[in-house]
Formats: sequence, structure tokens, C-alpha cells
Amino acid sequence: MSLEPLSQKDVEERLAELPGWSLEGDRITRSFQLGSHFAATAMVVHIAQIQQDLGHHSELTLGYNTVSLSVNTHSVGGALTVLDFELAGRVEELAVGHGAV
Repeated sequence: MSLEPLSQKDVEERLAELPGWSLEGDRITRSFQLGSHFAATAMVVHIAQIQQDLGHHSELTLGYNTVSLSVNTHSVGGALTVLDFELAGRVEELAVGHGAV
């Protein structure tokens, strides 16, 4: 799949559809709070599966009861692409099932 960097306008529009996500430099980021370390660990495993399915990986951090992601597309020089927003959207969908806020 040939990826192209998104324009600033496209990034802003897509980000508006992902409450809780923010733009930090050249990355989109989000942190989730969960009820326990076990719940956070389970969410990390599910995110890892999504990343494997997409062939696209984020910086993924597991804390005691938190999960944080930071993502951009290395293959286009660290710019944001549709793949970053696809990953973010899929993470949002699974977060609900894990009770993440």
C-alpha cells in the first residue's frame, strides 16, 4: 500500500473524530486509564494484535493501570497517514470493551 502524508487540514479533521487523542509534534497520542494492571495488560495484548493485523506499530507503553500510544508512519518520514488514524480508531473501538477511559 502506498501511503501519502496527510495535510494539516486532514489531520485536524480526523483528529476531531477521535476524542481523547491529541497531536503532539508529528504524532497522535492517547492515554487510557483502566481498572487494574491486569486489565491494562490485556488491552496491550489486543492492541498488539491490531498492530500486527495492520502491519503498523505504535509506541505502546504499559503502566500500572494505564496504556499509552504514540503513533506516526515511519515509512513516510514520520508524517501522519490514514494508517495512523485507522489504528487509532480500532484502538478506540476495543478500549470500550476493556472499560478504558
